[in-house]
Amino acid sequence: METVLRPVIVVGASVFLTVLIGWATDVLLRKADERHPETPLWDRLRRARVPYQLVLCAALLRGSYDQAELFEVHRVGVGRTLTLVLIGAAAWLTIRIAGAVVETTYSRYARAHHDAARVRRVRTQVTLIMRVVSAVVGVVAVAAMLLTFPAMRAAGASLLASAGVLGIVAGVAAQSTLSNLFAGLQIAFGDMVRIGDTVVVDGEWGTVEEITLTFLTVRTWDERRITMPVSYFTSKPFENWSRGTPQMTGIVFWQLDHSAPLEAMREKLRDILRQCPAWDGRASNLVVTDSTANTMEVRALVTAKDADDIWTVRVAVREQMITWLSAEHPYALPRVNTSDAVLPPYRVPSPDRHSLRKAYEFPRTGRS
Repeated sequence: METVLRPVIVVGASVFLTVLIGWATDVLLRKADERHPETPLWDRLRRARVPYQLVLCAALLRGSYDQAELFEVHRVGVGRTLTLVLIGAAAWLTIRIAGAVVETTYSRYARAHHDAARVRRVRTQVTLIMRVVSAVVGVVAVAAMLLTFPAMRAAGASLLASAGVLGIVAGVAAQSTLSNLFAGLQIAFGDMVRIGDTVVVDGEWGTVEEITLTFLTVRTWDERRITMPVSYFTSKPFENWSRGTPQMTGIVFWQLDHSAPLEAMREKLRDILRQCPAWDGRASNLVVTDSTANTMEVRALVTAKDADDIWTVRVAVREQMITWLSAEHPYALPRVNTSDAVLPPYRVPSPDRHSLRKAYEFPRTGRS
């Protein structure tokens, strides 16, 4: 009877204590979240209750397994399995707690600062820091799991002795990976590009959607995703339209006939911009920038508060100006001449009596 009750009591008590402690901790975190609604830390810590209870259960079972006297033949295997579960659950719990603290810090910073560029920079750094923390915790957890096996502990000394040679070999073999890793850290803390920035890479215009330690994803205007190694942004030039202030200046070109009404176009441009909400009102003008034998190039300059609005202003100005010219001044649009050019005007001299006599005089012959 004792051989049956002892394992049931030990295992049941461990599970009961796990549920009880987990429930009590969750209640305390919920009350703390209600008392301090200004910080989301306590609510985010509640998301870690699953790995927390798993750590408690594994620790209690590992500590009381010897008293349970269960599976005596497989005592070593069961004990090592519980240890592996405990290490994995502890790593999971550490990542969840670190994530809750980092996200809370970022949320407070985003509420306190209204500069979108600084907020995106901190968001990029926070994202990469969390990836680094997760990678380090994962590597340490795997190493701790491997060291629970006696064979791996015996091989540890030889591995440490050859660490220099292995490091050189690994560095040569993973040269591109390591370069991307350091490039990711350089991007995160060098403020070169941030999540949410508008960039132009390889002729493609888009928004930075994700930055990791090895690659960067750009979402284009037509919702395509371009994935590039982060080392590209540290070794090649690219356009960052969100660098500094997000305000931008855009231009619109037209190829028009030389007879286009420039003053009327300037007045129409002002009317279009007054009715365009995306125009920020900083500047606008319209000038002739080039001329050919058939057409002249007219350029309009407009401004907006960011890259999205400058695109809206440019397409609105281009479309409405062409529509207005087609309706009101169709002669201003470029055309191909299919008839003879108009000759310049000239003055015809008035005829006199002498010239008229010469015009009607018969040609003389040699006979008298």
